[in-house]
Amino acid sequence: MKLPAHPLLHALAALLYIGLVVLFLRFIETIRHDTEDTVLDGLGFLSLFTFSAVVMGYLFLSQPLFLLLEHKHAEAVTYFMKTLTYFGIITVAILTLASLQ
Repeated sequence: MKLPAHPLLHALAALLYIGLVVLFLRFIETIRHDTEDTVLDGLGFLSLFTFSAVVMGYLFLSQPLFLLLEHKHAEAVTYFMKTLTYFGIITVAILTLASLQ
């Protein structure tokens, strides 16, 4: 099996996905800002939440699971922790920038 992608790439891909979701939600908000909520809004939210859980699960767990299947337990844990650490650093940086506005 080929070497897994760098954990930083997975963290950046998660950030990109989140950014796209935020842009989409802001777009929806601009075209529906004065409308009442409907059942479809709840359905859409829960569908997006479920889809996001799957995307994030894939980005954070796919490579560690492949490593586990190859019986590389220590590498799997290290890879997951590195991805989580990179994502945490990015999150703290974004929250810091947001608090400065």
